[in-house]
Amino acid sequence: MDMIVIVIYLILFIIMMVFTFSIGMLRQFMPKKEIILVLIVAFLIGAIGGAFFLDPIYDELPAVVGAFERSMPNNEETLYLDLSSSVNIDELKDNLSATEGFKSFNEESITIPLWTFNEREHDYFESIVGNIDSHYKNYNITSSEIQITLEENYTSTEALKSFSDWYKLVYGGTLSYAQVHARLVIDSASLDTFENNLLERGIVASHIEGPIQDSINNVNSTMLTNTQFTLLCGGLGVVVALLGIYIDSVVPAYRRFRKFLGDKRKR
Repeated sequence: MDMIVIVIYLILFIIMMVFTFSIGMLRQFMPKKEIILVLIVAFLIGAIGGAFFLDPIYDELPAVVGAFERSMPNNEETLYLDLSSSVNIDELKDNLSATEGFKSFNEESITIPLWTFNEREHDYFESIVGNIDSHYKNYNITSSEIQITLEENYTSTEALKSFSDWYKLVYGGTLSYAQVHARLVIDSASLDTFENNLLERGIVASHIEGPIQDSINNVNSTMLTNTQFTLLCGGLGVVVALLGIYIDSVVPAYRRFRKFLGDKRKR
């Protein structure tokens, strides 16, 4: 949200609170039973003002915290990418590495979806996958897919080729799809640049870790819901109205309190 818009919204909400305060000051011209009506109106004004003017600002709080983390030096963000095997990984890596703020790009594992295995097929894949390629660091067989963890500096293209060659030899078919799981590490200050770059290619990070995301998650976990925040603003309107209603009593009491403190210091 633009800073000018934020300032305008704050000024408008303050004007509404001044109006609420003024309504409270009219208490001396009203019957006592009308005070409840004044408080109800004050609550509605506060709630409406909060919903229209403060709530949009409140929603921007995680983004503000994230922007602060972006400005901190040496912060890094880790983006976990789930890529289709049809993506040109080498070209993507070259493009990302040429972008300011790039730290590293690693292809960590691949997932090969197949069919729903019966028990015999599951046991067969459990026993054979580790022998297909010595560069498979680890693997996991689920009910319908094979997940293979790659050794460092061993690419997904090489892993998919070795598995595809074996699959064609044994089953006589070809693999039409696989998913590549990669890890991209960047400077926190460049997060927006890399997200936009990936989005242009139809890629969205499945998970992000780092100071920015941690701060945003922490703020989100402690924020009130929109309804709670609106009710809180309504309560603020009631407090402002009460100040207006009892201002004639509050000001003299405050002056007596200050005088008491002054006399105490002189002693």
